Amino acid sequence: MNNEKKENEIERLDFVRQIVADDLESDKWEGRVATRFPPEPNGYLHIGHAKSICLNFGIAAEFGGTCNLRFDDTNPIKEEQEYIDSIIADVKWLGWDWQDRLYYASDYFQQMYEWAVDLVKKGKAYVDDLTGDEIRRYRGTLTKPGKNSPYRDRPIEENLDLFEKMKNGEFPDGSKVLRAKIDMAHPNLNMRDPVMYRILHASHPRSGDKWCIYPMYDWAHGLEDSIEKITHSICTLEFENHRPLYDWFLDELGVYHPQQIEFARLNMTYTVMSKRKLLQLVQEKMVNGWDDPRMPTIQGLRRRGYSPAAIRNFCKTIGVNKFNSTIDAALLEYCLREDLNKTSPRVMAVLKPLKLVITNYPQGPTEELDAVNNPEDENAGTRKIPFSRELYIEREDFMEEPPKKFYRLAPGREVRLRYAYFVTCTDAVKDADGNVTEIHCTYDPATKGGDAPDGRKVKSTLHWVSAQHAADAEVRLYDHLFTKENPDEAVEGKDFKSNINPNSLEVLTDCKVEPSLADAKSLDRFQFERLGYFSVDPDTADGKLVFNRTATLRDTWAKIQKQQKA
Repeated sequence: MNNEKKENEIERLDFVRQIVADDLESDKWEGRVATRFPPEPNGYLHIGHAKSICLNFGIAAEFGGTCNLRFDDTNPIKEEQEYIDSIIADVKWLGWDWQDRLYYASDYFQQMYEWAVDLVKKGKAYVDDLTGDEIRRYRGTLTKPGKNSPYRDRPIEENLDLFEKMKNGEFPDGSKVLRAKIDMAHPNLNMRDPVMYRILHASHPRSGDKWCIYPMYDWAHGLEDSIEKITHSICTLEFENHRPLYDWFLDELGVYHPQQIEFARLNMTYTVMSKRKLLQLVQEKMVNGWDDPRMPTIQGLRRRGYSPAAIRNFCKTIGVNKFNSTIDAALLEYCLREDLNKTSPRVMAVLKPLKLVITNYPQGPTEELDAVNNPEDENAGTRKIPFSRELYIEREDFMEEPPKKFYRLAPGREVRLRYAYFVTCTDAVKDADGNVTEIHCTYDPATKGGDAPDGRKVKSTLHWVSAQHAADAEVRLYDHLFTKENPDEAVEGKDFKSNINPNSLEVLTDCKVEPSLADAKSLDRFQFERLGYFSVDPDTADGKLVFNRTATLRDTWAKIQKQQKA
């Protein structure tokens, strides 16, 4: 029975975890599991990176191994300390810990250089004077082989001398590169004498001006894995064609050789995952920075009100596979609601207030009513909310001439006020333009708590706040940043930015929230009853509450699943 259970558990593993489990079973790596998350510090992490983070750190945690955080800082022109700091903060916020294993590719620059010298000495690398354009032309195509550079057969001693002079800064940028000598007719274009080093007179955030040659990613990647004794080097699918080169470098050097495994990256509807495109949005001020709540960045999701648990559960739900696909953004919101429904305190807030006066309620006195903090959490308890003669309700909860199936407040109609009383509308006060500015109601004192002793029912329950006690707030309502499921589908002559949603943000400035929120702290999460999930924005300051709508209450994903089953 135990063996059957174990076999069933193994059957449920994704293909990457299955490889790790098999390697442990065969003792391939002497019982070790060592992974790494290797971001380039040239932008902020996004939801696609979260998938890789959860995969690498998750495998290490599940199989009793380790996961390193390593920065591939091989391009000083695009890298900034701001990005390094944000990446460290994001991985920590998601709940993962690399302990003392924080590494940088720049830590290994000297070793990489020495290994490059070894390849030159073996006749496996050479200095090339071709320009970048010439190298591309010489490379050939998928159907046509490349041709050798005229500098390919330079003597080893000349290559060693030139490479050292490159390192010493004796040549200008772009004048020379170091290339691996493999095969210009190889069917895999990546194997056609790839560039290993380029000259770049740029100061590095960590190594300063020590180096003016910098390694290309394909050269550096495997060496970093080797130095750190990684067992499973997990990459996204676009690196599958680079794996032969990864293997070639390590085999030629005769050093420790990890196994590279590729999985499909995350693509999601209404979202772009390219850091280049996200940087464009930031630089062209189409969003308010990397942490704009409309951005798919980890910091944007955090600011919007997403929880680490929701993101981790999303990554677990979508799984790991070997083929590219696009995930519906509604699934991410589904995972969010699953978490926030259990953990978010319920409160009442009115986003578009309309004053309601209870004409038969005494003027002056206030009473405190009991309200449940979270019906999903029996330990959440209750709170007191003030009730008075003058309240605010949502403007859309009243119609003077309601259509069929509108069950909320209307003249002569009785509804329930959440946690309070039944009220019946008796009158509507209008301004000179005929707009309703205030509604008058009477209440039934016998219905305190929301139930009628005579058993009569009402068809609607409204949320409200006491006008006298309400706190003022600004509320930002967010929608998809793009109007198309695939933002890259643009009309001819335009790019993805032409699909920006002009209505992705609506700012409401005259909102009223219950007084318990007056002391809410930045990033606190709540469910505004009947309205959705909201989070306190960092712009909040003394006397100025600002909330971001994280998600509506409507579960689009559940509707999609229902349609699929049908």
